[in-house]
Parts: sequence; structure tokens; C-alpha cells
Amino acid sequence: MNKVLVIAPHPDDETLGCGGSLFRHKKEGDKLFWLIITNLHLKEGWSKRSIKQRDDEIRKVSESYQFEEKFILNYKTTKVDIYPIADIIEEISIILKKIGPQVIYMPYANDVHTDHYITANAIQSSIKWFRCPSINKVLMYETLSETNFNFFGFSKFHPNVYLDISKYINQKIETMNIYSSELGIHPFPRSEKVIKAQATLRGSQSGFEAAEAFQLVYERK
Repeated sequence: MNKVLVIAPHPDDETLGCGGSLFRHKKEGDKLFWLIITNLHLKEGWSKRSIKQRDDEIRKVSESYQFEEKFILNYKTTKVDIYPIADIIEEISIILKKIGPQVIYMPYANDVHTDHYITANAIQSSIKWFRCPSINKVLMYETLSETNFNFFGFSKFHPNVYLDISKYINQKIETMNIYSSELGIHPFPRSEKVIKAQATLRGSQSGFEAAEAFQLVYERK
């Protein structure tokens, strides 16, 4: 049994990036944990209705994955760059020490979204073995509309780990549908059709009906 932590800059990144793998981990008896970096705030112009909807989505998604515990750091969404990165590192490190995870899923370090790559940079400073010796594996996931919109060849996502999610792709899509405000109709990149297409593509690259792809950051055996 492993403790598996998924770190998401925003709610929905966990499902887009590794939702099928999380369901697979759960089926295999692992314990799941969820760390969300940002939140919606009234002072930033978000309505009470939007905030309630997001809170309801987070609760339903947490129930879907059966997370042991979820954590929300409460940084302003789309504005993680205004905070000292040392503060973000410290808060992530506190959560890591509390959980003691063996496996971590994190956003790709060169995603287009500022919240994503700042989160990834903060995680890099938090996962050193002497800071969190429980960690055995760290994988970066790809996020539709963020990872695939990086046009710089030298920093493109290059997966080297594939997980078979053929049995879990439908659960992934059902869970993504909870985020009704984040889904659109094809060719919008966060659509049911595109999610299925991505899983099919990654499956074709690895010999599975459906797969999720990752870039291995760190592994200790």
C-alpha cells in the first residue's frame, strides 16, 4: 500500500492529468490524497454562486476518488506569481511531512499557465529526499490546454512512463463532468471527446486501449 499525493494548481488538473491513474491506485489498495494550490475569492471578483459551485465540485470530486484527505492552500487563482515562492515551498513541505507520501503526481514544469509552472518549481524544492524521505516516485502529468499549448521545442512534454487506464477511462470522464464550468464542446481542448482522444493516443503509444502519460522526475528503489 502506497500513499499517493496528487498536487493540482486548480481543481480539475488532477482529473485531466492523472484521473485514470488515481482510480487505478485506489483499486490496487493505495491511499489517495489531494493538494489544491489555489482557490476562488470574493475580493477577486468571483461571485458567491461561483465559489459555492466550486466548493460543491471539489466535494463531489473528492468523494469520487475517495481521497483520505484534501488540502487547499488558498492562493488566488491565476495569481500565484504574486506570492513569494518561499512561502509556497514551505506550505507544500508542511503537507508532505504530514502525509509522508510514497508517490507524487505534479503538473508539468513547463506548462503555459503561470500557476502551473510556479507550482512545479515550488514542488521541486520540496521533494528533495532529505526533506521528505518517504517519497519514492515523482511523476509530472500533462494537462489539456496547458501542457499541449507550450510551443517551445526544447521544453515540450516528453513522456517516458505510461499507465494503462483502459478500465478507468469512463470513471475519469464521469468525474471530469462534475466540473461542468470547465468542460466545453469539441474542439475546445477540455472536452469529453478530446479527453478520450488523448487517452487513445497515449494508449496507441504504449500498447493499451487507453493510457495516461507522464514524465518521470524522480524514482528511488
